[in-house]
Amino acid sequence: MKKKDVTFTIGLAILMGVIWGLGELVMGLWVAVIPSAHLFWFGLIVIITLSISVWHSMIEDKSDAKDPKRAKYERKVRKRRK
Repeated sequence: MKKKDVTFTIGLAILMGVIWGLGELVMGLWVAVIPSAHLFWFGLIVIITLSISVWHSMIEDKSDAKDPKRAKYERKVRKRRK
């Protein structure tokens, strides 16, 4: 796992935790809901978090698809053209 993947996962977890907490505050202070709504809200947050995480892991990073030697050659050629 690369550093940017770890950063994304930690950031996603923090973001979803904040969204979950705000939802709990809204349900607890302003909106009257049945007690099982808190459980459904938690389940929804977990499902969304897992879906985003899996989707992100399946995306191919285009920088990894390039051969390092080919990328170095292309950078040199671009410098010469300028």
